[in-house]
Amino acid sequence: MDRHRIYSMSVASVYPHYVAKAERKGRTKAEVDEIIRWLTGHSQATLEDELAKGTSFEDFFAGAPRMNPSRTLITGVVCGVRVEQIEESTMREIRYLDKLIDELAKGKAMEKILRAPGGAHAAAP
Repeated sequence: MDRHRIYSMSVASVYPHYVAKAERKGRTKAEVDEIIRWLTGHSQATLEDELAKGTSFEDFFAGAPRMNPSRTLITGVVCGVRVEQIEESTMREIRYLDKLIDELAKGKAMEKILRAPGGAHAAAP
């Protein structure tokens, strides 16, 4: 099976599109960053470092400090595919991120996006 080209793309090359999508819908770059930190366990400083280094999606997820165990609660369709049914782990992580950004752009509350029990933010520090 051929590797998908997104694996070798830098997160930094797609990140501005995530931010633009959110901002078009009245959301913020800070919320995009919070989602990425929640998903990967990065701090703001390490996230910014990975973006500056041009880290590929494959390396970004492989080297994430702590993938959030609650990410398995993310369900739904992205690019016509149900995220919970994607077998390849790197592609599933990429699509989890895509789904979270979609939810942000659709106006969903951060507590729901971050799958927080009882509505409290469950973001990583």
